[in-house]
Amino acid sequence: MEINDLINNTGQWLKGTGEFSNIVMSSRLRLARNLVLKPFPNKARKKDLVEILELIEGVLGAMNYLKGSTLFKIGDLDNVDKQFLIERHLMSHEHATNPDGKALVVSKEEVLSIMINEEDHLRIQVMQSGLNLDEALHIASSIDDALSKKLDFAFSIHWGYLTACPTNTGTAMRGSVMLHLPALVMTKQINKVLAAVSKLSFASRGFYGEGTQASGNFYQISNQVSLGQSETDVIQNINGLIRQIIEQEEQARQALLLQNKLMVEDKIYRSFGILQNAHVISSQETVELLSMLRLGIDLGIIKNVDRGDINELFIMIQPAHLQKIETKKLTAAERDRKRASLIRQKIGGK
Repeated sequence: MEINDLINNTGQWLKGTGEFSNIVMSSRLRLARNLVLKPFPNKARKKDLVEILELIEGVLGAMNYLKGSTLFKIGDLDNVDKQFLIERHLMSHEHATNPDGKALVVSKEEVLSIMINEEDHLRIQVMQSGLNLDEALHIASSIDDALSKKLDFAFSIHWGYLTACPTNTGTAMRGSVMLHLPALVMTKQINKVLAAVSKLSFASRGFYGEGTQASGNFYQISNQVSLGQSETDVIQNINGLIRQIIEQEEQARQALLLQNKLMVEDKIYRSFGILQNAHVISSQETVELLSMLRLGIDLGIIKNVDRGDINELFIMIQPAHLQKIETKKLTAAERDRKRASLIRQKIGGK
């Protein structure tokens, strides 16, 4: 698989299926692992990083679990390629910098990605559509078990898995859920919800994770505590919190329909009309309008538009994706025109 092949591939996590997929776009499970007697990436020399990559690459290449997967060496990618992979949520911004000894493994359906020599030697990430952290953990654990038979991971009886960042020590597991919460935003309840999330020692981030702000009414909720809890405990705690937020969003949606149905419908139809007819549109405006269109689909106001198609558009309208589609670099103005054209094609505009 070549990197350009991904442009025609819809990641499994974008398909709009699974439990509570009307509110939960995706679930992600990430495990951090490090090799014994090897310096963490931030302290390693280039020679160390290359040796670690070669060791891990040899093990991954022999694993049945990864048949059909592709390994991309970050040093072989240009800036558009790297931004493209970030936009697809397959790797972090940090992984795109200083490419020495860094690589990314991606499975065919984009369910699995493995960052090599990011903050830790291995970052195993599994993504699923809807609220499905249990299945994500099952897949990640299977990969982890297979790797542990070939690689000796840094582990302490007292502290658990050792990681570059102390906050990840323990299970070294982060579970996160991407939630679409337009009704809580529209009813001005979102700040109260996020404050409660913070008090419970969970983190709230934007569409692209750490360091990003919420856009399109999307919020990524993840655990901050990894030490002193089992993987099952972490998942149960996240699921419990997410179900509470889902219930609040559902109540807010019903309240909007009861009290301001005309306003909600007008906002949704206006958004749909602009998306169907615009010939120039920025990424920020697009994200906000797609959010309202997605709400319209979820409420049954908009018919014959697939939620999965809208989910995919949130990714396809990003700068690197537009340039991949056009197979050339585009100016900001050219991207705005291409973005509008792509949207019209996708949702039946003119």
